Parts: sequence; structure tokens; C-alpha cells
Amino acid sequence: MSEHLGTGWAFPVATNARGRVALVGGVRAVEQSILMILMTPKGQRVMRPEYGCQIHELLFAPNDASTLGLASYYVHEALTAWEPRIELLGVDADIDEVYPERIVLGIRYRIVEDHVEHSLVFPFYRLPLESRTLR
Repeated sequence: MSEHLGTGWAFPVATNARGRVALVGGVRAVEQSILMILMTPKGQRVMRPEYGCQIHELLFAPNDASTLGLASYYVHEALTAWEPRIELLGVDADIDEVYPERIVLGIRYRIVEDHVEHSLVFPFYRLPLESRTLR
């Protein structure tokens, strides 16, 4: 099954014990691909400007339900467009109780090849209100 999911460079890029580029495969490769999609702002890649996720546009957004809805929508849109190995089952966005500047995204997905459900928690840090003011 893992050969259908592919093998690629580990994220973040690292070396293995032999000094070569570390590789990952199978379910781990899919998980790292999801993280790479979410951590890449749309427009950052010169040759592929549509790649990535618009969630980074919410960096200065207010701490409200509209921001949570947009965060969930942006993650859903990006993963649906850029990760064909998964079937997205749901994206839940909540404000962290301890750190209100952090949005916690719960992502539920199923790998198409094996139909096993997986989940991933992605924390998105917005700038705290006190750092938004000019000094």
C-alpha cells in the first residue's frame, strides 16, 4: 500500500544516518504533505503561485467566529486542491483556551488507498493583540 502513497523528502528537510537526504513514505508522507500545504502561504512558490493555503491571510484577523469559519474553509480548500491521496472528512477550528491568539484546527481525513481514518491537529498562531500596535 505505501508504494501507492509514494516516497519523498522528509519535512523538514534533514539528513539520514548515512548523510543523505532523509526520505519518508506511506502514511507519514501524506501527513507531511498536509503540513507542507498548510504551512505554505498561497503565492509563495514562484512557479506554482496557487499552491498553499490562504490561512496566513488571517494573521491579523479578529478573534471571532468569522475568522474560525474562514480558517476552516481555507484549510478545506487547500487540502482538497493539493492532496489527492486523501478524502477530507472534516475540518474543525477552535480558539485555544490558554493561548487565544492560537487557532487549533482539527483535520479528519481518510487515505483513499486504505480507507483508514486519520486525524491531525494543526495549530495556527495569529499575532497577539499587543504585538499589533506600533511602538
